[in-house]
This record gives sequence, C-alpha cells and structure tokens, in this order.
Amino acid sequence: MEARYPTTPISPSTTRIGWIGIGLMGSPMASRLLAAGYSLTVFARNPSKALHLQSQGAFLATSTQHLAQSCDVVFTIIGGPPDVRSVVLGPTGVLSGLNPGGVTVDMTTSSPSLAREISNAAGGKLCWAVDAPVSGADAGAREGKLAIMAGGDSRIVEWLSPLFEVMGKCTYVGGAGCGQSCKIGNQIVGSANLVGLSEALTLARRAGLDLGKVLAGLKGGPAVNKIMELFGEKMIERDFRPGGFAEYLVKDFGIGLNFVEEDEGEVVALPGAALCKQLFSGMIANGDAKLGLQGVITVIERLNGIN
Repeated sequence: MEARYPTTPISPSTTRIGWIGIGLMGSPMASRLLAAGYSLTVFARNPSKALHLQSQGAFLATSTQHLAQSCDVVFTIIGGPPDVRSVVLGPTGVLSGLNPGGVTVDMTTSSPSLAREISNAAGGKLCWAVDAPVSGADAGAREGKLAIMAGGDSRIVEWLSPLFEVMGKCTYVGGAGCGQSCKIGNQIVGSANLVGLSEALTLARRAGLDLGKVLAGLKGGPAVNKIMELFGEKMIERDFRPGGFAEYLVKDFGIGLNFVEEDEGEVVALPGAALCKQLFSGMIANGDAKLGLQGVITVIERLNGIN
C-alpha cells in the first residue's frame, strides 16, 4: 500500500501545521505562517523560547510525537543530521505520531542520504517527506524572501506551495535528497564569494584604498553578486552580527565533503569547498563560531598580519 496524495487544498482554515525549531531562522518563518492566518503548533525543548509565538496564537506541544499527531504538515529546521534523525526518526519522533497522509518537511541543511532514508521511512508509514533546505539568512526569513530548494514527490511539493510562498520562492529540484544536494551547492558558491570578497577588501586595505569606493567599483562590474550586496558594507563596517552562524556553515561543508562516502563511491572532487571549509574553520578556532559568515574576512586579515 502506498501513501495517498492529499485531496484537500492547503488553506489557513483547514490545514494544521506543526513547527519544530524556533531559532534564528525558524522563529521568523513560523511567525510568518501565523501572520498568514495558519493554525500553528510548536515544540520547543525550552518552552519559554516559544512565548513570543504563543503570543501570536501558536499552540505549544508537549512532545514531537504529540505535535505530529495533531498536525497535517510538520516542518523541522534544527541543528544538523543527528538532530534531524532523532527528531524525525526517533522512537517518539515526528514519524511515530504523523497520521497516514501527513507530510513532514525538513528545512534543515542536512544530509542527502538521510533525506532519502526519511522519505523511505515516511512511505512505510503511508506518509510523505520533503527535504526543503533554505538560503537567505535571517533577513530572508523575516521578509519571506528565502530561496527554498525542494526535493521529494513533485505533486506533494506543488501541494505545499501555498506554505512555501509565505516563506519565499520554492524551486523543485528533483526526488528525495535532491533539495539537500542543491543546498550543498548553494553553500559552496556562497562561501567562495565570501572568501573572494574578503580577499579583495583585504588587498584594498593593504594598498591604502578607500574600501567604500572599492566596493562601489566592484558593484559596477561583472563581479557584483548577491553576497557582495548582502555582506560588503557589513565587512567594511565590522558588523559581524549573525544572519547565519559560521559554525553551521562548517557543518554544511562537512556534509558536502562527505558526499563521496554516502553516495555509493561517486567521486566528486571539491578542492574549493575544502579550502573554504578550512578558512571558516579558522573562525571557530579563533573563537568566532557564533559570528556571521561575513566574519571570514577576519581570518584573511590574520593571515596577512592585520589585527
């Protein structure tokens, strides 16, 4: 027997949503769904962290299992693969409580192979699973401008589109695990741009140039990109407040560089990603794990004897 496709369209009046993960990204994403009129139940290991969502009308579940039992769609956006495995596949996890026909959507940046494992486990429960990691930092989460990379059954992803539209723009990229593979590619491109921008500004500083004018010059040519627009001024102003933590990016690189081990011997050489991982790991070694990704410029500066 296979899981049945949902027949009732998603709407604020009928769709019950569960949300697990109310940190830097998850909290504003959940808040947007509440503002759109959806019924939302949250689970938090520390219930006090859910008070601001409860003030907006969210319900508080006593466990992940209890949450799943009362919801049609359950979203997770938590730390990493070990957390996802525990919260979704654990004895009292999401799939232990989700009713047949229910959908679990993992928006954590996690492992492609784990996403496929969850999809298979969900199918065995006559449920559905979608891996839909996001990019756009906390500003994108607050403004509903996240890039959502979705893997799973295309009909289920399409059915979920009213919810994704509240949070950003969803692109369907393929079957189970494909969303996670796409997100790894996103992290490689984004981090390479951050490193390049850091080196350009460090070079300009050592040459005695006005960094604001250098940034304006770069933005006027083909080197301009979203990373430059988001982080250029922050680097110059030494604003390292996090939109995403450096330690999480290093975790993401660990997933990407282990791709060979997970996928039946398929060899993918990623020398640029390996170098970027080393540089962002330098932030952690310097005690800056909780800084924003733009803080990688401090690693480049240290290498050049700039304090």
